[in-house]
Amino acid sequence: MQNILHRVPMIFPGQASQAVGMARDLAALPGAAGDFLRGVDATLGLGLTGIMFDGPLETLTETRNAQPAILAHSVAVVLALRERGIAPSLVAGHSLGEYSAAAAAGALAPNDALRAVRRRGELMFAAGTEVPGAMAAVMGLPADKVAEVCREVSGAHGVVVLANHNSDVQVAISGEVAAVAAAGPALTAAGAKRVIPLNVSGAFHSPLLEGAAASFRDFLGSLPIGEPEVPLVANVSAAPVTTAAGLAEGFGRQLTSSVRWHETMEYIAAGAGTGTPPPFVLEVGPGKVLTGLARRAYPQVQFLTVGTVEEIEALPALLAGGAAGN
Repeated sequence: MQNILHRVPMIFPGQASQAVGMARDLAALPGAAGDFLRGVDATLGLGLTGIMFDGPLETLTETRNAQPAILAHSVAVVLALRERGIAPSLVAGHSLGEYSAAAAAGALAPNDALRAVRRRGELMFAAGTEVPGAMAAVMGLPADKVAEVCREVSGAHGVVVLANHNSDVQVAISGEVAAVAAAGPALTAAGAKRVIPLNVSGAFHSPLLEGAAASFRDFLGSLPIGEPEVPLVANVSAAPVTTAAGLAEGFGRQLTSSVRWHETMEYIAAGAGTGTPPPFVLEVGPGKVLTGLARRAYPQVQFLTVGTVEEIEALPALLAGGAAGN
């Protein structure tokens, strides 16, 4: 058993964190991280690592590819960190990042998590073809007001809902194409600073994904989910989950439910019920989207991105110097 020197809250990114070249340096590592990445293509029956390393970006960005690519990168980092004595004290992940979080918590085996998000991505990609939808980011308008406008617009133009509550100044809406388009001017009139269409293949985290969610719930029945070693703060509740049954329930609801990320980060940054903010929170995986959302909001916490070999190798000294705790 590995000697764990530091336990640190870890958060895991969702879709839109992918980039061509991702995880290439990790694949060359000796040990568990490199072994895992070198087995990804065989696990999926798909040349995913070639798409990750060499693109093209359009193919990598497809939901069915982006989701397992981001998870593979994130889980490889987790494996490398554990070999260096660093493990989570608590985990959370944004949308698909919740599966990376579950793997980090020991509730999903890495290859099972990989297969799960590939299936999830396939279903979401197909849903976007069968039931066309859209999403948009809304800047500078409180989430409750956004939800109110969505309800008003839905009555006349079809379904549009609050999909992601990312921060106190950024949310995303999701729904039918005409309803999302109609919501833009209504949100601007209500005080939104900007409404920005998102480059996604469907109406994620909305009722339009119910068909995909039903198929995915069937898939979840065959997915081995264990008890998490540390709490996972769930997207659907923004509350810590500590059982396999609780994780499965959240996974089954997640595709059609709002991602309560702002509440999740409020909970983590406040100390996860302890009243003492953690000195560090690690964003584990590609990119720094979640860190960008959090740094200004929670100056009492130092957010560190850990997605490259260089960042992995530098982390033990940073944690030791900051007394991150055991």
